[in-house]
Amino acid sequence: MIKQTSKRQAAGSRAAAKVMRRKSGSKTPGMRAATERKSGSEIPAREAATEQRILDAARVVFLRDGTAGARMQEIAAEAGVNQALLHYYFRTKERLSAAVFQQVASRIFPALVQTLGAEISLDEKIDRLITIYLDNLSQNLFVPGYLISELHHHPERVQQLLSGAIGADPKVVMPALLKTLERQINERVRDGTMRPIKPQQFVINLISLCIFPFAARPMLSIVFGMDDAAFMRFIEQRKKELPEFFRGALRP
Repeated sequence: MIKQTSKRQAAGSRAAAKVMRRKSGSKTPGMRAATERKSGSEIPAREAATEQRILDAARVVFLRDGTAGARMQEIAAEAGVNQALLHYYFRTKERLSAAVFQQVASRIFPALVQTLGAEISLDEKIDRLITIYLDNLSQNLFVPGYLISELHHHPERVQQLLSGAIGADPKVVMPALLKTLERQINERVRDGTMRPIKPQQFVINLISLCIFPFAARPMLSIVFGMDDAAFMRFIEQRKKELPEFFRGALRP
Protein backbone atom coordinates (compact mmCIF):
# COMPACT_ATOMS: atom_id res chain seq x y z
CA MET A 1 0.00 0.00 0.00
CA ILE A 2 2.83 2.34 0.94
CA LYS A 3 4.62 1.47 -2.30
CA GLN A 4 1.54 2.20 -4.43
CA THR A 5 1.09 5.53 -2.67
CA SER A 6 4.74 6.39 -3.27
CA LYS A 7 4.39 5.54 -6.95
CA ARG A 8 1.29 7.69 -7.28
CA GLN A 9 3.08 10.57 -5.54
CA ALA A 10 6.10 10.20 -7.82
CA ALA A 11 3.88 10.12 -10.91
CA GLY A 12 2.03 13.17 -9.66
CA SER A 13 5.30 14.98 -9.03
CA ARG A 14 6.50 14.24 -12.53
CA ALA A 15 3.23 15.42 -14.06
CA ALA A 16 3.35 18.60 -11.98
CA ALA A 17 6.91 19.19 -13.08
CA LYS A 18 5.86 18.86 -16.72
CA VAL A 19 3.04 21.34 -16.22
CA MET A 20 5.39 23.80 -14.51
CA ARG A 21 7.89 23.48 -17.35
CA ARG A 22 5.16 24.17 -19.91
CA LYS A 23 3.90 27.17 -17.93
CA SER A 24 7.36 28.60 -17.37
CA GLY A 25 8.26 28.09 -21.00
CA SER A 26 11.49 26.34 -20.09
CA LYS A 27 12.59 23.96 -22.84
CA THR A 28 15.52 21.71 -23.44
CA PRO A 29 17.72 22.53 -26.46
CA GLY A 30 16.04 19.70 -28.39
CA MET A 31 12.59 21.05 -27.58
CA ARG A 32 13.63 24.57 -28.64
CA ALA A 33 14.99 23.28 -31.96
CA ALA A 34 11.82 21.32 -32.61
CA THR A 35 9.67 24.36 -31.86
CA GLU A 36 11.74 26.55 -34.16
CA ARG A 37 11.41 23.98 -36.93
CA LYS A 38 7.67 23.71 -36.41
CA SER A 39 7.10 27.48 -36.35
CA GLY A 40 8.46 27.77 -39.88
CA SER A 41 8.13 31.56 -39.80
CA GLU A 42 11.61 32.01 -41.18
CA ILE A 43 11.16 29.47 -44.00
CA PRO A 44 8.48 31.35 -46.00
CA ALA A 45 10.49 34.57 -45.70
CA ARG A 46 13.62 32.79 -46.90
CA GLU A 47 11.73 31.17 -49.78
CA ALA A 48 10.20 34.51 -50.77
CA ALA A 49 13.65 36.11 -50.78
CA THR A 50 15.03 33.32 -52.98
CA GLU A 51 12.11 33.58 -55.37
CA GLN A 52 12.56 37.35 -55.65
CA ARG A 53 16.30 36.91 -56.26
CA ILE A 54 15.49 34.55 -59.13
CA LEU A 55 12.97 37.00 -60.60
CA ASP A 56 15.49 39.85 -60.39
CA ALA A 57 18.13 37.69 -62.05
CA ALA A 58 15.69 36.71 -64.81
CA ARG A 59 14.98 40.38 -65.51
CA VAL A 60 18.72 41.01 -65.91
CA VAL A 61 19.18 38.07 -68.30
CA PHE A 62 15.99 38.83 -70.24
CA LEU A 63 17.18 42.41 -70.65
CA ARG A 64 20.56 41.24 -71.89
CA ASP A 65 19.54 38.30 -74.09
CA GLY A 66 15.79 38.67 -74.63
CA THR A 67 13.32 36.08 -73.43
CA ALA A 68 13.93 33.85 -76.46
CA GLY A 69 17.72 33.85 -76.07
CA ALA A 70 17.83 33.54 -72.28
CA ARG A 71 18.88 30.20 -70.80
CA MET A 72 17.83 28.84 -67.43
CA GLN A 73 21.46 28.02 -66.61
CA GLU A 74 22.43 31.67 -67.05
CA ILE A 75 19.53 32.82 -64.88
CA ALA A 76 20.51 30.37 -62.14
CA ALA A 77 24.11 31.64 -62.25
CA GLU A 78 22.93 35.26 -62.12
CA ALA A 79 20.73 34.46 -59.10
CA GLY A 80 23.48 32.49 -57.34
CA VAL A 81 21.41 29.30 -57.12
CA ASN A 82 21.72 25.88 -58.74
CA GLN A 83 19.47 24.84 -61.62
CA ALA A 84 17.62 22.31 -59.48
CA LEU A 85 16.48 25.09 -57.14
CA LEU A 86 15.53 27.29 -60.10
CA HIS A 87 13.37 24.49 -61.51
CA TYR A 88 11.84 23.95 -58.06
CA TYR A 89 10.48 27.52 -58.08
CA PHE A 90 9.80 27.84 -61.82
CA ARG A 91 9.64 24.57 -63.75
CA THR A 92 10.08 26.12 -67.21
CA LYS A 93 11.41 29.30 -68.75
CA GLU A 94 7.87 30.06 -69.93
CA ARG A 95 6.61 30.05 -66.34
CA LEU A 96 9.52 32.20 -65.22
CA SER A 97 9.06 34.76 -68.00
CA ALA A 98 5.33 34.88 -67.25
CA ALA A 99 6.08 35.49 -63.56
CA VAL A 100 8.50 38.31 -64.40
CA PHE A 101 6.01 39.88 -66.80
CA GLN A 102 3.25 39.57 -64.20
CA GLN A 103 5.40 41.39 -61.65
CA VAL A 104 6.19 44.23 -64.06
CA ALA A 105 2.65 44.41 -65.41
CA SER A 106 1.26 44.62 -61.88
CA ARG A 107 3.05 47.97 -61.57
CA ILE A 108 1.91 49.29 -64.96
CA PHE A 109 -1.66 48.15 -65.63
CA PRO A 110 -3.31 48.93 -62.28
CA ALA A 111 -1.81 52.43 -62.47
CA LEU A 112 -3.10 52.69 -66.05
CA VAL A 113 -6.60 51.64 -65.01
CA GLN A 114 -6.60 54.00 -62.03
CA THR A 115 -5.41 56.94 -64.14
CA LEU A 116 -7.90 56.39 -66.96
CA GLY A 117 -10.80 56.18 -64.51
CA ALA A 118 -9.71 59.07 -62.28
CA GLU A 119 -11.64 62.34 -62.16
CA ILE A 120 -8.66 64.42 -63.22
CA SER A 121 -8.19 66.56 -66.31
CA LEU A 122 -7.26 65.00 -69.65
CA ASP A 123 -3.99 66.93 -69.62
CA GLU A 124 -3.07 65.39 -66.28
CA LYS A 125 -4.04 61.93 -67.53
CA ILE A 126 -1.74 62.34 -70.53
CA ASP A 127 1.16 63.38 -68.29
CA ARG A 128 0.61 60.50 -65.84
CA LEU A 129 0.17 57.79 -68.49
CA ILE A 130 3.35 58.79 -70.30
CA THR A 131 5.30 58.83 -67.03
CA ILE A 132 3.92 55.42 -65.97
CA TYR A 133 4.87 53.76 -69.24
CA LEU A 134 8.24 55.36 -69.88
CA ASP A 135 9.47 54.97 -66.29
CA ASN A 136 8.47 51.30 -66.01
CA LEU A 137 9.57 50.25 -69.48
CA SER A 138 12.93 52.01 -69.00
CA GLN A 139 13.57 49.58 -66.14
CA ASN A 140 12.16 46.55 -68.02
CA LEU A 141 13.18 46.94 -71.64
CA PHE A 142 12.30 43.34 -72.55
CA VAL A 143 8.58 43.65 -71.70
CA PRO A 144 7.25 44.99 -75.05
CA GLY A 145 9.13 42.31 -76.98
CA TYR A 146 7.90 39.62 -74.61
CA LEU A 147 4.29 40.77 -74.89
CA ILE A 148 4.44 40.96 -78.70
CA SER A 149 5.91 37.44 -78.80
CA GLU A 150 3.13 36.16 -76.55
CA LEU A 151 0.50 37.83 -78.76
CA HIS A 152 1.88 36.01 -81.80
CA HIS A 153 2.61 32.60 -80.31
CA HIS A 154 0.25 32.25 -77.34
CA PRO A 155 -2.63 34.72 -77.77
CA GLU A 156 -4.77 32.67 -75.41
CA ARG A 157 -2.41 33.49 -72.52
CA VAL A 158 -2.52 37.27 -72.94
CA GLN A 159 -5.92 37.74 -71.31
CA GLN A 160 -4.79 35.58 -68.40
CA LEU A 161 -1.64 37.67 -67.98
CA LEU A 162 -3.53 40.96 -68.15
CA SER A 163 -6.28 39.73 -65.82
CA GLY A 164 -3.67 38.69 -63.27
CA ALA A 165 -1.94 42.07 -63.50
CA ILE A 166 -5.10 44.17 -63.29
CA GLY A 167 -6.89 41.91 -60.82
CA ALA A 168 -9.99 41.73 -63.01
CA ASP A 169 -11.08 40.80 -66.53
CA PRO A 170 -10.04 43.63 -68.92
CA LYS A 171 -13.28 43.10 -70.85
CA VAL A 172 -15.20 44.03 -67.71
CA VAL A 173 -12.98 46.91 -66.58
CA MET A 174 -12.35 48.78 -69.84
CA PRO A 175 -15.93 49.79 -70.85
CA ALA A 176 -16.40 51.91 -67.72
CA LEU A 177 -12.99 53.53 -68.16
CA LEU A 178 -13.65 54.32 -71.81
CA LYS A 179 -17.02 55.81 -70.88
CA THR A 180 -15.36 58.21 -68.43
CA LEU A 181 -12.73 59.11 -71.01
CA GLU A 182 -15.36 59.66 -73.73
CA ARG A 183 -17.27 62.04 -71.46
CA GLN A 184 -14.14 64.10 -70.84
CA ILE A 185 -13.25 64.18 -74.53
CA ASN A 186 -16.76 65.31 -75.49
CA GLU A 187 -16.59 68.13 -72.93
CA ARG A 188 -13.35 69.38 -74.46
CA VAL A 189 -14.79 69.09 -77.98
CA ARG A 190 -17.82 71.18 -76.97
CA ASP A 191 -15.47 73.78 -75.49
CA GLY A 192 -13.62 73.94 -78.78
CA THR A 193 -10.27 72.94 -77.23
CA MET A 194 -9.99 69.45 -78.76
CA ARG A 195 -10.92 67.81 -82.02
CA PRO A 196 -13.20 64.75 -81.89
CA ILE A 197 -11.53 61.40 -81.24
CA LYS A 198 -12.85 58.04 -80.08
CA PRO A 199 -11.62 57.08 -76.59
CA GLN A 200 -10.18 53.82 -77.96
CA GLN A 201 -8.09 55.80 -80.48
CA PHE A 202 -6.99 58.19 -77.73
CA VAL A 203 -5.70 55.32 -75.58
CA ILE A 204 -4.10 53.35 -78.42
CA ASN A 205 -2.37 56.40 -79.90
CA LEU A 206 -0.92 57.41 -76.55
CA ILE A 207 0.24 53.93 -75.53
CA SER A 208 1.71 53.26 -78.99
CA LEU A 209 3.83 56.40 -78.81
CA CYS A 210 5.16 55.21 -75.46
CA ILE A 211 5.80 51.57 -76.36
CA PHE A 212 7.17 51.79 -79.90
CA PRO A 213 10.70 52.98 -79.04
CA PHE A 214 11.13 50.05 -76.66
CA ALA A 215 9.67 47.47 -79.05
CA ALA A 216 11.86 48.81 -81.90
CA ARG A 217 14.97 49.42 -79.79
CA PRO A 218 17.24 47.03 -81.78
CA MET A 219 16.27 48.78 -85.02
CA LEU A 220 16.68 52.26 -83.51
CA SER A 221 20.11 51.28 -82.20
CA ILE A 222 21.22 50.41 -85.74
CA VAL A 223 19.52 53.26 -87.60
CA PHE A 224 20.48 56.03 -85.15
CA GLY A 225 23.65 54.47 -83.75
CA MET A 226 22.30 54.41 -80.20
CA ASP A 227 24.04 52.46 -77.48
CA ASP A 228 22.23 51.74 -74.21
CA ALA A 229 23.19 55.07 -72.63
CA ALA A 230 22.12 57.04 -75.71
CA PHE A 231 18.80 55.19 -75.81
CA MET A 232 18.07 56.08 -72.17
CA ARG A 233 18.90 59.74 -72.87
CA PHE A 234 16.50 59.57 -75.81
CA ILE A 235 13.74 58.24 -73.52
CA GLU A 236 14.37 60.98 -70.95
CA GLN A 237 14.04 63.57 -73.71
CA ARG A 238 10.90 61.86 -74.98
CA LYS A 239 9.39 61.98 -71.51
CA LYS A 240 9.59 65.77 -71.64
CA GLU A 241 8.48 66.27 -75.25
CA LEU A 242 5.81 63.63 -75.78
CA PRO A 243 3.03 65.15 -73.60
CA GLU A 244 3.01 68.43 -75.52
CA PHE A 245 3.32 66.62 -78.85
CA PHE A 246 0.27 64.51 -78.04
CA ARG A 247 -1.79 67.45 -76.79
CA GLY A 248 -0.85 69.41 -79.91
CA ALA A 249 -2.08 66.61 -82.13
CA LEU A 250 -5.50 66.82 -80.45
CA ARG A 251 -5.98 70.56 -80.81
CA PRO A 252 -8.56 71.64 -83.44
